[in-house]
Amino acid sequence: MLKTVLMYIFFLFIIGCGQEAVKENSNITNFNKPSNREILEAINRARAEPRDCHDGVGIRNPVPPLVWNEELYQSAYEHSRDLAKSNTFNHLGSGTEYDITGYNRGGKRSLFYERIEDNGYKDYNIVGENIAGGQNSVEQLMEDLLNSPKHCANIMNSNFKEVGVAVYIEEDSKYKIYWTQNFGG
Repeated sequence: MLKTVLMYIFFLFIIGCGQEAVKENSNITNFNKPSNREILEAINRARAEPRDCHDGVGIRNPVPPLVWNEELYQSAYEHSRDLAKSNTFNHLGSGTEYDITGYNRGGKRSLFYERIEDNGYKDYNIVGENIAGGQNSVEQLMEDLLNSPKHCANIMNSNFKEVGVAVYIEEDSKYKIYWTQNFGG
């Protein structure tokens, strides 16, 4: 029981739920959906440089590049779609029919690690999630996340070895463009 409680507290610590990485009134008419390769390259460029995430740790050394993981991508896609379709913005699933993991688990709001596990990523030591909304380019996404201490710390975490990132567009929602980065190691 204590191990479960400690693991849950650790999960809450590792997710990037500090400042929100959002841009209101995003322009989707100029949005060109990036490829998975473009997204992965942007993350790995950031990880390749020394960086101060302004979270009290100081300058972090460069960390090894991440590799793409399809299961993490699927969990990220599920959450980005849920955020966009339910017009919500939270690490918790919406609890609506768009929150597939929550629906499959009895209608409760899903937790990020439940979405990761339910999409097949099960043999891990650490997982984390960043969400963002409204950025109309990978460059803007990365700038906003790297300027947020907890999101930056996730990106620069050397324990993460894999990533999946999904973007979902919903014109009638608040942020219009929703991004989820799911990390694992």
